Amino acid sequence: MSILVTGGTGYIGSHTCVELLNAGYDIVVVDNFCNSSPMAADRVREITGKDFKVYRCDIRDRDGLKKIFEEEKIDAAIHFAGLKAVGESCQKPLEYYENNIWGTVALLEVMRDAGCKTIVFSSSATVYGSENKVPFNETMPVGTATNPYGTTKIYIENILQDLYKSDNGWSVSLLRYFNPIGAHPSGRIGENPNGIPNNLMPYIAQIAVGKREKLSIFGDDYPTPDGTGVRDYIHVVDLALGHIKALDRALGKTGVDIYNLGTGIGYSVLDIVKTFIEVNGVDIPYEIGPRRPGDIAECYANADKAAKELGWKAERTLADMCRDTWNWQKNNPNGYEN
Repeated sequence: MSILVTGGTGYIGSHTCVELLNAGYDIVVVDNFCNSSPMAADRVREITGKDFKVYRCDIRDRDGLKKIFEEEKIDAAIHFAGLKAVGESCQKPLEYYENNIWGTVALLEVMRDAGCKTIVFSSSATVYGSENKVPFNETMPVGTATNPYGTTKIYIENILQDLYKSDNGWSVSLLRYFNPIGAHPSGRIGENPNGIPNNLMPYIAQIAVGKREKLSIFGDDYPTPDGTGVRDYIHVVDLALGHIKALDRALGKTGVDIYNLGTGIGYSVLDIVKTFIEVNGVDIPYEIGPRRPGDIAECYANADKAAKELGWKAERTLADMCRDTWNWQKNNPNGYEN
């Protein structure tokens, strides 16, 4: 059974590749490396002891994708490839719409023509917007994202659901996940952002390793226990295992399934900072700044459906997430440039 993994050398993609290989799947990775490094694939091979093909190809390149499908027997796709920074999407909405939406359409066209109709899509809790009340569940209305990144996820979810309505031979899994952090316990793969990190945990890790001076916390006047934003942080390995469970279910069936992948626990920015300091014994200086455009006060999951239908539950603690992040960063201070 061969699985195409788009964006397979990225943060979540590389961890999912490890778990796919551990589960006995063959994989084919497609990535343009705009936000990742080919070295991640080498590290995945090192961790698993298994080899696989990696193609340098942009998902917007229909001809390139077509050649890959002609050369490889692909049974299903897990689709991670896309731009992903909330703040950047507010500054560059056209780039996000063009890359994420049209790239997905190109992928789906090639899959359809190749007769490959099983896809697990990397969606996001941002689709729930600012009007729904936490904890978010899969029956809530979507369509009011607070930033262009989230809007691209809504559009792609709609495209996939429309695709199934037009052709009931498709099997679609929409995975709405929350805030992945942490790293593989080996310390060999982890989050490796280009330039200044857009997300909280890699920024904290770079402060700890001496690459950044201090953390700017975006707002302390939210209606939360300590005034800072609350999110559902999930260990990236737990998240990767959720993709395996969703894929196992998707293969051999048709329809559209939607699952939240989160812990169901909300932690504030200050909770993360304090836990990182306590677990790893490092200092993280910080200051309070203004709110960031596109952010909401609280975002955490009701993950009961994934537990019931997939038999999946996040197992790793916040301490595990902080410990594994630091293990990755201190051993790879410059990411994959080492």
